[in-house]
Amino acid sequence: MLKVRVLTALIVLPLFLSALFFLQNIFWAILLLALTVIGSREWSLLAQFSIKKTIVFMILTTILGGELLFLLSEAIRDDVYTPALAWIYMLSVIFWTCCVPLILKQSTVIKNTLILMLIGWLMLIPTALALYQLREISPLLLLGFMGTIWISDTAAYFTGSAFGKHKLASSISPKKTWEGVAGAMVAVIFYGLVWGLSYDNSIDIFSLVPLLIVLAILGIVGDLFESLIKRQSGVKDSGKILPGHGGILDRIDALTSSLPLAILAVLVFFSV
Repeated sequence: MLKVRVLTALIVLPLFLSALFFLQNIFWAILLLALTVIGSREWSLLAQFSIKKTIVFMILTTILGGELLFLLSEAIRDDVYTPALAWIYMLSVIFWTCCVPLILKQSTVIKNTLILMLIGWLMLIPTALALYQLREISPLLLLGFMGTIWISDTAAYFTGSAFGKHKLASSISPKKTWEGVAGAMVAVIFYGLVWGLSYDNSIDIFSLVPLLIVLAILGIVGDLFESLIKRQSGVKDSGKILPGHGGILDRIDALTSSLPLAILAVLVFFSV
């Protein structure tokens, strides 16, 4: 399994980086929309939609996601820091900071189809928009924020494996520990300091490091939320499109909860 995971990563990562730095905007938008639609198919599986509801959800996701990406691309032509769709990012942040912690605390089982569809859109569409706008602002900036989540996940895994004794949420994800969280925070702080210092004071470390810490915390929340939904639906992975890694949602769960806040913070605090 480890060999398969590594091989998949060695194939996917260069392809992603090539797309991030070299794809024209229109093709980047098409790629994001395609990933969003695939994610909607996986969410339909987790939400246990019927075939008919799955088709409806995927069609609506394609229309809604495509239209919003088009509107964002038009707005970005005048100003890459456009706040035109900031309200969508804000809805996402409210969902992840206010609603999801309550769902996790009570292990709430959601069965209403409309609510599940809305949650799916709140997970997928703001993430796609954030990926598009952050790349337009700076591919390196987007990569930096994504790197925060990757470093947080890696540090949490190794620290938790080596020192983990106190469970973070045993009923949701038994392998996650508070020691892992502590390791992730230390790694993210160090990463933020290196990032800030490498830009010759063009980035305020006292603003960047706290932001990265919050993003890492939200990443953990997003990871736990998907773990809860998978546990409730009785599946191990959201899909099988990435051998050894699972589905698209398995790879972007922490990004869905963190990137909308990242772009919102950039628009509010760093666009001057």
